[in-house]
Amino acid sequence: MNQLVIGMVGAGRAAQLHMNAYNRVSGIPLRFKTIAARRPQQLLPAKELYGFEQASYDFQELIEDPEIHIIDICTPPYVHEEIIIKALKAGKHVICEKPLSGYFTAGTVSKSVMYKELLSSLERMKQTVEDSGCKFMYAENFIYAPAVAKAAEIISSKKSRILYMKGEESLKGSSSPVAGSWSKTGGGTFIRTGTHPLSAILWLKQQEAKARGIDIRVESVLADMATVTTTLSDYEHRHIKARPEDVEDSATAVITFSDQSRALVIATDTCLGGSRNYIELYCNDTAITCNLTMNDMMSTYFLDEDNLEGIELSEMLPSKTGWNKPFIADEIIRGYTGEMQDFMEAVCFDRNPRSDFSLAYDTIRVVYAAYMSAEAGRRVYLS
Repeated sequence: MNQLVIGMVGAGRAAQLHMNAYNRVSGIPLRFKTIAARRPQQLLPAKELYGFEQASYDFQELIEDPEIHIIDICTPPYVHEEIIIKALKAGKHVICEKPLSGYFTAGTVSKSVMYKELLSSLERMKQTVEDSGCKFMYAENFIYAPAVAKAAEIISSKKSRILYMKGEESLKGSSSPVAGSWSKTGGGTFIRTGTHPLSAILWLKQQEAKARGIDIRVESVLADMATVTTTLSDYEHRHIKARPEDVEDSATAVITFSDQSRALVIATDTCLGGSRNYIELYCNDTAITCNLTMNDMMSTYFLDEDNLEGIELSEMLPSKTGWNKPFIADEIIRGYTGEMQDFMEAVCFDRNPRSDFSLAYDTIRVVYAAYMSAEAGRRVYLS
């Protein structure tokens, strides 16, 4: 291929992150042909900002375009399955933003019903991926973060045993207007943000298993979910953006692996001061901490915000005054650049991506096992 031709579905925050990363891809010529979205107030500015040749209100146009090699899905997850299956059947390679899928109806439906329906959805997509012969690339930036990639390199080289892991992504809520609705997001903070550290933890355990020549799988999940911010008065709620309708804003899950190691995953919409993103590994011969944010590469102190309108310091940071730790080279540090470089090379050189369908499958399966555990008040075992 002289160049890879890309079509994108969605024009929101995920599209912005992906496009910033595409612009750092090296060695592979890219052509951004068509971007599709439903809302003109997002679609038309995105077309101009990202340099797409044309805009469309119908993703089917991308699927039917013979020039497009890759369809990058940056939509809310409730439409993922439809787009994935249609794109793969049309012979397109697929990049899909997290989470892979979910159960999209009122959050009052039994979580055991959701789990069973999710597994059916996953099997439909799995079969389509296998039949298509195309690449499926799961857009999980955490495993491409340089710190996490270095941890994997160390674990693999030393053949360390990971005995305990802890991972977290927490914010003060979501900027998405549909984040509080289960029918649009398939859950709350655990599926929106907890999938990031969860995927990294699952992937790191697989790197350990590969290095040691053994099989390690998730054995069980024990979780607690809560909706806390609804107890706040309007005044008490003034700094927190979370507005849950039928989803959780606080989540904790303990994962037990078949080698009896444990992992703790934390996700909340009650974290002020910017986002927290980290993975900690406690091993038999090493301890590793991976900080994606906040990091210590730079500190700032401002008495006012004069002339800082166009300067972004940190995600979800309400004020730039006082002491802060700004994001530096965010696309690189949080893994987006490495992610897109890997995906483009996977298509161009016909090799498997680091983040693939199996990781997407395992992640969302554990997420819904956690929801089922929290509802039942007991540990859930995965066969």
